[in-house]
Amino acid sequence: MGLEVLIGSRGEHSLTTEVNQGLHIDLDDPDSALAAIIEENGLRPFAGIIGSDDSTVELAAHAASRLGLPHNPPEAARLTRRKDLARAHLMLAGCPVPIHCLIDISKPLARQMSGLPWPCVIKPLNMSASRGVIRANNEEEFISACERIRNIISESIDEFERCHVLVEDYIDGIEIAYEGYLHDGELHTLAVFDKPDPLTGPFFEETIYVTPSRLEADTLRIIQQRVQQSCTAFGLTTGPIHAELRVNARDAWILEVASRTIGGDCARTLDSGTSKSLEQLTVSLATGEPVEPPAINQSRGVMMIPIRQAGLLRRVEGILAARKVPHIDKIDIVISEGHELIPLPEGNQYLGFIFAQADTPEDVTAALRNAHDKLNFVTAPIIKLASV
Repeated sequence: MGLEVLIGSRGEHSLTTEVNQGLHIDLDDPDSALAAIIEENGLRPFAGIIGSDDSTVELAAHAASRLGLPHNPPEAARLTRRKDLARAHLMLAGCPVPIHCLIDISKPLARQMSGLPWPCVIKPLNMSASRGVIRANNEEEFISACERIRNIISESIDEFERCHVLVEDYIDGIEIAYEGYLHDGELHTLAVFDKPDPLTGPFFEETIYVTPSRLEADTLRIIQQRVQQSCTAFGLTTGPIHAELRVNARDAWILEVASRTIGGDCARTLDSGTSKSLEQLTVSLATGEPVEPPAINQSRGVMMIPIRQAGLLRRVEGILAARKVPHIDKIDIVISEGHELIPLPEGNQYLGFIFAQADTPEDVTAALRNAHDKLNFVTAPIIKLASV
C-alpha cells in the first residue's frame, strides 16, 4: 500500500525487526506512551494509527485524536475494553445485554450473593480469549469461581480491576461472532460466524468459527441492528468491529463489541484470494483511503485449537495426516515445543489454527473436526520448585 510501518510495543525493538522499525512504549503508563508517539510524529508524520488489540485501542484513539487522524473517540474506545462500563452504558441506551452487577472480591462474598441469578457467569473486567470466564450454578460454585478468578486478575496493574468482577445472567442460546467495519458511523457486515460447538460452561473455550452463518435472514438483520445500536451508543465511528452475541427466541444479546479486528490468525478466513484483506481494509479506514472490503465466496472456517491439558509441549503428532483431510487449507501450530500449556480459565492462548474451505458450512465443520481428531499433542508434566 506504499506505507512504512512503525510498531509501538513494550520491547526495545520492533516485533519484526527485519521488516519494520520499532518504538518502545510503556503500555502501563498511557501518558508517557502518548508523549512518545507524539514526539515520533514530529520526526516522521503518521498517516494513521491502529490499535491492534484491546489493550491498545484506547491509546491509539488518543494519539490519532491529538494528531487529527481518523479515529474513534477515546472514551468510546475505553468502553469497548472495560466489560463493566460497556454493560452499564449499553443497558442505559436500551441495548439488549444480560442483567449484571459488580462484585468486590476483596470483601466477603456471602452478603454480595443475595439475589444473584442462577446460573450466572463471572468475568474479569478487562481480559480477552475467555480468560477467567466461569459459569456458576449455585453459591458454592460461585465462591469457588471467585477464588479462582482472584488469582487470575491479581496481576492487573489497575486496583479496581484487581478487586472487582462482573457477574451477569447466563443467557441460553446459540453464540455467534460478528465481523464488520464502521465508515462514517455506518456499520457494514463482513461476516457472521456460527460457533457449532455449544458454549455452556463451566468455561467458555471457543473452537470453531464457520461462515456464512446458517441463521435465517431476519435473525441476521437483527444481529446487525444490535451491533449498530451498540456502536452508536458507544460513539464509535470508524474502523473494524468484532462482536460476540448470544441469540435466542427473545433477542440477539450483546456480549462484546470491540473496536478491533478478530483475534489471532482467524482473520485468514476473510482473505479473498486477492490483494484485499482485513488488514488492508483496516489500514484504509485508519488512513482515510477508499475502502475496498474483501469478498468471501466459499464457505470458510477456522478451528482455534484448544489447550485441553496442562503441561510442557513435547511434540505434535499427526500434522501430515490432518493436512491431507479434504477441504483443509492450512494448519498452523503457533506454540513451540518446550512451551508451557495452560488451559482455560487461567490460560489465554491456543495451540494453533486449522483452516478449511468447502461448498457448504457443514462440509467445513466436518473437515475441521476430522483434521483435529488426527492431531495428538504430547505433553510432559511440569514440576515447579518453590524456595524455602
